[in-house]
Amino acid sequence: MPTLRSGRQLVAAVRAVLLATVVLGLVYPLVMLGIAQVIRPGGADGSLVTRDGTVVGSSLIGQAFVSASGDALPQYFQSRPSASDYDGAASGGSNLGPNSADLVDAITERQSQVAAFNGVMPADVPADAVTASASGLDPGISPAYAALQVTRVAAARGAAAGDVSALVDGATHGRDLGFIGAPYVNVLELNLALDERFGTAG
Repeated sequence: MPTLRSGRQLVAAVRAVLLATVVLGLVYPLVMLGIAQVIRPGGADGSLVTRDGTVVGSSLIGQAFVSASGDALPQYFQSRPSASDYDGAASGGSNLGPNSADLVDAITERQSQVAAFNGVMPADVPADAVTASASGLDPGISPAYAALQVTRVAAARGAAAGDVSALVDGATHGRDLGFIGAPYVNVLELNLALDERFGTAG
């Protein structure tokens, strides 16, 4: 009799696992996907950004604007550093703490590079220009970092700094719900606006 009871319990447990697998592993995700496609289709598909029918990135994921050899392109605004090299599959930070000599050295080196690239003093370089976000995929930079890059981008494109600044203003987003987070500039959105306004830079 105990054996028969154990067998029934095993069958009931297997049925429960199968039912939970189907409901929670298949039905629920598909229902949520369907709702998301109706309410916010762009977000459900990854907030992909397309130009001329080609996907050029996502509004939610940062990317590098560099040449084939890995050099930063002066005609484009640059994103925050990324500990994961903007790889979504390897998203994450460096896990180095504020007392890490490696982190201090990396920040000091980045500060010098950003200052030289933009023709400013190292002390004028904002923190987000030299530190990676926790995810390594942050698509935005601070308005201060964007403003720092205006002169360099304008010169590289032969444009007026005021015209470039206007595009920065257009790509600047406020705090979520008016009070959450900080204002930021979406770098991909801004660089695409640059190409639309002044043409694709070579």
